[in-house]
Amino acid sequence: MSEKLSAAARDAVLGPLFENGWEMVEGRDAIQKTFRFPSFIDAFGWMTRAAIWAEKWNHHPEWSNVYNRVDVVLTTHDVDGLSALDAKLARKLDTL
Repeated sequence: MSEKLSAAARDAVLGPLFENGWEMVEGRDAIQKTFRFPSFIDAFGWMTRAAIWAEKWNHHPEWSNVYNRVDVVLTTHDVDGLSALDAKLARKLDTL
């Protein structure tokens, strides 16, 4: 089971993500990012690749898709906040 990020670990783990467009969700211990693609099929293809990693790591994003945009929210429900697993999945999503 994952552990909630400690105050000391937050800057080190989340800092690089914030530099890459992730931001905190207001009122929640969660991060969010909007990904934009040239077309719907590109967005859907990205979501399919992301879903494979999410299933492999048993860590599933909250997300929505409208045409070429995918809005993603990451949090670890088991710990009621952010864990290292959220950062790991965020980094993977950024590379897909």
